Amino acid sequence: MTTFLELKLPDEIVRELRRQGITEAFPIQEAAIPDALAGKDVLGRGPTGSGKTFTFGLPMITRLARSGASKPGRPRGLVLVPTRELAAQVRERLEDPSRVMGLRILEVVGGVNINRNITALASPVDILVATPGRAQDLINQKKLSLADITVTALDEADQMADMGFLPQVKKLMDLTPKNGQRLLFSATLDGDVSKLVDRYLHNPVTHSTAPVQAAVDTMEHYRFLVGGRDPRNDVLLRIAARDGKTIMFMRTKHGVDRQVKKLRRVGINAVGIHGDKGQSTRTNALAGFADGSIPVLVATDIAARGIDVNDVSLVVHVDPPAEHKAYLHRAGRTARAGTSGTVVTLVMDDQIKEVRELFHKAGVKAAEIKVHENSPELVKITGARRPSGVALPAPGQQQQPKREQKTTHNRSDARGSSRNPRRRGQSGTRSTGRSSNPRRQTSRKDGPKG
Repeated sequence: MTTFLELKLPDEIVRELRRQGITEAFPIQEAAIPDALAGKDVLGRGPTGSGKTFTFGLPMITRLARSGASKPGRPRGLVLVPTRELAAQVRERLEDPSRVMGLRILEVVGGVNINRNITALASPVDILVATPGRAQDLINQKKLSLADITVTALDEADQMADMGFLPQVKKLMDLTPKNGQRLLFSATLDGDVSKLVDRYLHNPVTHSTAPVQAAVDTMEHYRFLVGGRDPRNDVLLRIAARDGKTIMFMRTKHGVDRQVKKLRRVGINAVGIHGDKGQSTRTNALAGFADGSIPVLVATDIAARGIDVNDVSLVVHVDPPAEHKAYLHRAGRTARAGTSGTVVTLVMDDQIKEVRELFHKAGVKAAEIKVHENSPELVKITGARRPSGVALPAPGQQQQPKREQKTTHNRSDARGSSRNPRRRGQSGTRSTGRSSNPRRQTSRKDGPKG
C-alpha cells in the first residue's frame, strides 16, 4: 500500500491527514496524484466513493500553495460540482488540508442568499467550490472572475451532463485561461462527457480504477415482487422500521413528501430531500442522517450522486429508476469503497417487465422474490420489523401536549378527570448543521471519503 508521504505531498498535508487517521492512499489516489502534482491534465474514471476528492483536491492545494497569492473575487483554483450537497462535501473534505497550507476555500451554491457569497468573495479566496448556476450568477454581477484560475477540477462530470449543466460548464470553462490545468473525474466517460474532454483537456493522462458496473460487486441485489400499491406500502413500512441507515428513492418531489408523512405517522423517524427543499433544510436533514439521529432518508435522484454518508446499509428503490445509470448511482450510496450493502427494488405487478429490462441494461443480477409484510425473507434480507405506531411530529417541529378538554355538562367529572397530557414520541431531529465527521478514512474497509 502506498502512503501519502510516498506520493510527495507536502509534510503539512501529510501530518494533517495522519491527524485524521488517514495514512494510506486508495487506488485512484495512488494512480493519479503524481500526474496531477506534475501539472498534467488528468482524466479519472472510478465509481463514486472511491476517493476522487483527495485525488484532485490535494494536488490543487499543493500547486496553489507553491505559487503566488489570490486577489478578492479572483480565485486560482476552481471545483465545479453538480449539486449543493456535493459542494459542501468537497469544501468540508478539503478545508483542513487547505488551512494547513495557508489557503482559503469557499463554497458558493444556489439556494443561499447571493449577498453572502458576494461578501465572502470580497476577501481573497484561493479555491472556489461552486455549482455552475451560482458561479455564473456571480460572474454576471461582476463579483467573480475566472481569469486567474490555474487549476480547474470537474467532479461528477457525467451527472452534470445528465442534469443538463454542460452548456453552463462550457461557458465557465471558456472563461478560464486556456493553458490552465484541468482535472476531470467521472463515473463514465461516454457521450457528452467525452466531448467535454476533447474540448478542454490537453493530452490527458487517464486513470480508471473500475467501471461503474464493478461497484455493484460488493452489494446484494434483490427484486421484491410486492403485487399492488397497498401491499407495497405495508412492506415498505416494515423495511423502514429496521435498525441501521436506510435511503429510500422516489421519482418525484411529491412522492418524497408524501412518503415521509406516512413513515412518521407510524413512528419512523424519516426526513426527505429534493430540489424544492431549502438549503438549510437539506443540510440539516443530511446532518441528522449522517450522525444517525434520523435513520431513514427519503430522496429523489438529487441524492443519488455525491452524497457521502457513512454506514448506509440498505438502499430501497421504492419507485424503480427511469434508466439503468440511475440505478447504479442510487445503489452506490451503500457498499462504498469496498464495504458491503444491500439494494432492494420494490416491484409492483405492472412493473415487472420494465424492471427486468432495467437490470439487464445495468448488468446487475438480482434474486426475484415474492414478499409480503410478514415474509421471513423480508426480515432476513432487510431486518424488517413492525413500526411502533406512535406518530412523530413533522421534522423540526415539537409535539405539543394535548390540552385538557373541559366539559360543561358535568363539573364534577371535569374536575375529577384532570391528568397529565399524553406525550407523543419526539422526532429526534437535530438541526446542528454539521455531520459527525464523515471525513475519516482510516482503512480500506472504512473506505475513502474523498
